[in-house]
Amino acid sequence: MADYPPIADHGLIGDLQTSALVSLNGTIDWFCSPRFDSPSIFGSILDAEKGGHFTLTVADESAVIKQLYMADTAVLTTRYLTESGVAEVLDFMPIDEPETATDMHRILRIARVMRGEVKFKMECAPAFDYGRKGHHLTLADHHALFVSEDIELSLHTSAMLDHSEGKELTDGTARQEFTLKQGEVSGVLLATGQKGSTAGALPASQIRAHLESTVRYWRKWVSRSNYRGRWREVVNRSALTLKLMTYAPTGALVAAPTTSLPEEMGGERNWDYRYTWVRDGSFSLDALMQLGYTDEAVAFLFWLGQRVLEHHTAEDGFPMNLMYRIDGSSDLVEEIIPDWEGYAGSSPVRVGNGASEQLQLDIYGEALDAVYRIGQHNKLLGHDAWMGISRIVTWLADNWDQPDEGIWEVRGGQQNFVYSRLMCWVAFDRAIRMARDRGFPAQQLRWRQARDAIYYQIMEKGYNEEIGAFTMYYGTEMLDASLLKMPLVGFIAPRDPRWLSTLDVMGREIVSDSLVFRYNPEDTDDGLAGGEGTFSLCTFWYVDALAKAGRVGEARMVFEQMLTYSNHLGLYSEEVGPTGEQLGNFPQAFTHLALISAAVTLNDALDETEDTETLSDLSEGILQLDIT
Repeated sequence: MADYPPIADHGLIGDLQTSALVSLNGTIDWFCSPRFDSPSIFGSILDAEKGGHFTLTVADESAVIKQLYMADTAVLTTRYLTESGVAEVLDFMPIDEPETATDMHRILRIARVMRGEVKFKMECAPAFDYGRKGHHLTLADHHALFVSEDIELSLHTSAMLDHSEGKELTDGTARQEFTLKQGEVSGVLLATGQKGSTAGALPASQIRAHLESTVRYWRKWVSRSNYRGRWREVVNRSALTLKLMTYAPTGALVAAPTTSLPEEMGGERNWDYRYTWVRDGSFSLDALMQLGYTDEAVAFLFWLGQRVLEHHTAEDGFPMNLMYRIDGSSDLVEEIIPDWEGYAGSSPVRVGNGASEQLQLDIYGEALDAVYRIGQHNKLLGHDAWMGISRIVTWLADNWDQPDEGIWEVRGGQQNFVYSRLMCWVAFDRAIRMARDRGFPAQQLRWRQARDAIYYQIMEKGYNEEIGAFTMYYGTEMLDASLLKMPLVGFIAPRDPRWLSTLDVMGREIVSDSLVFRYNPEDTDDGLAGGEGTFSLCTFWYVDALAKAGRVGEARMVFEQMLTYSNHLGLYSEEVGPTGEQLGNFPQAFTHLALISAAVTLNDALDETEDTETLSDLSEGILQLDIT
């Protein structure tokens, strides 16, 4: 089996319609075009031999490598410290009119030497449509054209490409080697959707113009953030990451820009996250609103509103799907790429997502909570949207009291999940509030009766007196980290005795070194073999819950410890493995939006807490050491 870089050894670049992963060794090993959910062009992160790659690195294999983002931008810098000099490669995707969908996307890679003299090597080896379609390669001095059945890829360079005049390379790969001295610059521009000019070398003026405009775009965007708290750099990086995963033409946010990165090495828990979950997008709206990014929140709200209006009657099935493609379509049939070995042998490689057909009742609560929150700031809700919401809530009044697959999309059968009931309660509560605040017509009596019935049912059946905690579903002792949302959505007071007891039980049973498992997979029949890591999203929810429960010092310690589990760029995948490795699709939007919310909540709690109280909280918890 070929070597695979750790999942964490990657940075993300993008142009708000698609994105690419760049590894520490200078390889772009994941890139889809023209959209996040399009077939891959480079996919060696999922099959090192067949997936295709685009490498620009130094020839010295003993080089010390560092990677960072240019401050307040999505321009990735990979620095190489070699025996002959210091060099770096800048990677980014220029942004022109991101709100207009296009097939034209560009990756610009700039090599430059800061000290001494350094030799570089470049290799561009696409594998179109997950390696299922071949291509035809034509080479010139400074240009390579890769032509496949449905797409063309154009490579335009500053330095000469290696080729034999008038011939094609039999392996369909373009290569070059070049040496730069201190102060010298060379560029490689890869473009989809256009052939590009074949005359002459890539001009330095074009390289400079693209870099300047891209840096300007990102720094202008970051400057809109109103966060001035203790973790500004961390929060801004998470906000930038969420922006990179947003499809600007529709405002939809993908759960992650990748598919099939494993939740367990060698296991089968590999999923395609390149779609928009109603749940994730709704939570992201709240996170962006907290930072002042109202334009992004409004754009997603509009996308969500279109999905509501598409489902006019309950006769068509569920009022909403739990996930969609970024353009709003729902063709997410799951298939397996049969010949790919998967990341480090973790097969299968999946395209599409079969969970799209599941019943997950919690999505209505998350969606209506998002609509309610943004409505408090901006009265955007019109008549048609309210009629759509009313139909959803009326359908929910007839359907909330049934088993479903739950937030974690388990494939082991439906249950009466407490979290699903909780978010149904939120749906009714927020709909009632919107009708009251705006004077909208509504079946308020019916909605109130449903809301109150859910409340009593959760308190009677969802709380297990024997273990002193709310549980995953009725009649079990299994815990569920999604219930950390209970005080965060206002269902229960954050210092209610039942909740404080639940928090303590969770701390003992599903928390490890401040990291939180979403549940214990060994005790939970989720329909899949193997285990998984801790869920980074849940750890940040834990911080939120601790802070609201008054355990501010402990919350801060958990938050600070969790920051040490990010990669070198401040990015998180879905999970953290047993030895601290990143697992699952990368980077994951859910984790970064939860980080933002936790940082805001914790910062506010620290501002309100006296230093003596914080120290007391710490001394009662983390600082109590059994020293013998």
